[in-house]
Amino acid sequence: MEYTLVIMAAGLGSRFGSLKQITPIGPNGEFIIDYSVYDAIRAGFNKIVFIIRKDFYEDFRNTIGKRLEGKVKVEYVFQELDDLPSGYVPSKERVKPWGTAAAIYSARNVIKGSFAVINADDFYGFEAYKKLFQYVSLNQGMVLGYKACNTMSLNGSVKRGIISFFDGKLKGILESKLEVLGNKIIASPLDGSTSFDIPLDILVSMNAFVFTVDILKAICDNFTLFLDKHNDLDSEYLIPDVVNSEVSKGNISLYVCNTDSKWHGVTYKEDKGAVVEAINNYISSGVYPKKLF
Repeated sequence: MEYTLVIMAAGLGSRFGSLKQITPIGPNGEFIIDYSVYDAIRAGFNKIVFIIRKDFYEDFRNTIGKRLEGKVKVEYVFQELDDLPSGYVPSKERVKPWGTAAAIYSARNVIKGSFAVINADDFYGFEAYKKLFQYVSLNQGMVLGYKACNTMSLNGSVKRGIISFFDGKLKGILESKLEVLGNKIIASPLDGSTSFDIPLDILVSMNAFVFTVDILKAICDNFTLFLDKHNDLDSEYLIPDVVNSEVSKGNISLYVCNTDSKWHGVTYKEDKGAVVEAINNYISSGVYPKKLF
């Protein structure tokens, strides 16, 4: 049986230009994505789907992909601007990818059952992958929630989805900019609504989900509705928007599963030192070997 982890990596090429510019954070030049795959394999996942840009393929496969040969089944799909529902054509001036929901749409032909999905450039921690695998193996939808205080950068604001839930089930995700001010975290919703303080331990989404295969139809159906309103240069078709829509209609149900893991990432170039230090500490404590693959 296939236990699939989908890794959204198309944005790496957009932000960094080439794989050579991605920030190494491990002692042997490992990227954050290497630690993600290592954790996923030992949690039980046996298939990795990388969503990348087509012009990024050779660099990606010759580095990250090559490290995985013989260790796990790997498939590559391309998130392209013209990969849209029938009848829709992108603007000739558009260069920005269509967003995270469009990324999953691009993988629709290689996903056969329940699957987990993550961002390529976020460090989630081994506990996260154990929980993701548990829900994939149970064929149950889930959003992984981190304490907001465990996901902040010391060097500026971050974008997170504030999770609301009842009786263990997701009610909605409010995409927001989070910023530390003194001993508070201020959330500024991306929809333009009024900013507000949030508790340090409120759960936020880091785009770590488990979906049943039914989400693929929902993404396809909602994509056409999105394009009818937003076929411009900058609008993004995002996973939380689809999830919010489908949860509100009662079409899908997601458990909310919390983790005490700490996020690490290079949102700002100044973040790199802290991430490298964290990885070295994990290695010293035996969480990771000095050489992953």
